[in-house]
Amino acid sequence: MARILVIDDHDTLREGMTVTLTRSGHTVSAVKSGADGLAAYKKGPFDLVVTDLKMDGMDGIAVTRALKQADPGAVVMVVTAFGTIETAVQAMQEGAYDFITKPFPPEVLRAKVDKGLELSATRRQVERLTARTDAHDADAALTHRDIVGDSEPMQKLLTQVRKVAASDATVLVRGESGTGKELVARMIHQRSPRKDGPFVVVHCAALAETLLESELFGHERGAFTGAVKRKLGRFELADGGTLFLDEIGEIPASVQTKLLRVLQEKELQRVGGEETLKVDVRVVSATHRDLQAEVKAGRFREDLYYRLHIVPLTLPPLRERPEDLPALARHFVAKHAPRVNRRVTGIDDATLHALTRHAWPGNVRELENVMEQALVFAEGETLTPQDLPSHLAGQTPRMDAGLPVPQGDRPLPDILEDLERQLIARAYEKAGGVKTETARLLGIKTSALYYKLEKYGFLPRGERPEEG
Repeated sequence: MARILVIDDHDTLREGMTVTLTRSGHTVSAVKSGADGLAAYKKGPFDLVVTDLKMDGMDGIAVTRALKQADPGAVVMVVTAFGTIETAVQAMQEGAYDFITKPFPPEVLRAKVDKGLELSATRRQVERLTARTDAHDADAALTHRDIVGDSEPMQKLLTQVRKVAASDATVLVRGESGTGKELVARMIHQRSPRKDGPFVVVHCAALAETLLESELFGHERGAFTGAVKRKLGRFELADGGTLFLDEIGEIPASVQTKLLRVLQEKELQRVGGEETLKVDVRVVSATHRDLQAEVKAGRFREDLYYRLHIVPLTLPPLRERPEDLPALARHFVAKHAPRVNRRVTGIDDATLHALTRHAWPGNVRELENVMEQALVFAEGETLTPQDLPSHLAGQTPRMDAGLPVPQGDRPLPDILEDLERQLIARAYEKAGGVKTETARLLGIKTSALYYKLEKYGFLPRGERPEEG
């Protein structure tokens, strides 16, 4: 589970801690002096250090100080006798996260160590998310915002992204809904020579045919009813940068033809216009559909497919990289806790186990929604299975009884709607039916809450928002 370094010059105590922590599933290295401990730490890495306070030669305070100087992210716990608690406090001032007073039972040691490992995991995750690649570590593993993963499929993908970003080739990102295709597109842009240019997004599936054409290519005043002034299209707005076309498989045939011309000729005409405009845009597109099948079915132009498919990238679904789930879950806690529930700093093992049993048909997006929901209802510093939605934790539903459990063959919008209904139901119950408090728990406006309460049948239609 974790690598722990134990430093203690008392043979019996050192061996006792080693046995206890090893039985808990950790890998333990034990040494009998502070100097040996520093030497072992340099060879590391270690997730946690447990050091005795009173030792011949270099004591625990000196060890803690030296470790924190060498590695500010080091997580250190000191072991002290009852009469030296003031000295233990001094060690904490040097950077130790906690201390334990001997003699202590094994369960107290395990609890203190678990707390330290949660802190270590959070710190390391923050370090990864805030790291900035420079010339020295240009070949290091790539991390960008919510792109988290040390699994082989993700590391292979991120290596491909690094290579692709340096070129100006058109990229097609494939993957199921919720896998993070837009994040990959942003990463390509921010690592490309166009990084100082605009990054413009078009959600193709959300726009009707006439609106999509106008959004992409712009229109002139009077081009159609409602076109009261000239509008620049997304291609023009992305000039010198990157245009991300999300769900490219949803665009209609008429728009496909015009899009192909822009990709081939690097020029366009606004709707209702005659002027030909040159554009310098790199296109990154994404889809959850099988575009080859769409081509065979006659719904997608073959020549456009090959123009978009110059460099294909495939995002693996979450179920194919389960080893990334704990890091992702901790990342979303760190991301949302400051806004939703500042008390929460970690996730216990039982909760992580419950998360790994789920199929995650909605992929990373579904996981993020679940973690944010769990933060709303968490009472302690650590997320427990009771904080999870009932279909994950095995709880008996209350106000939301009768909701169908998400299944792998259900559409993502249906799954997310179920999750939203459960979240609102639990918040409404926790707030005792007080709608302003429910809205506060959910972090939404009261007017939006009324709409959702009415939508899900928790409120008679037509009831007006309460004043105040």
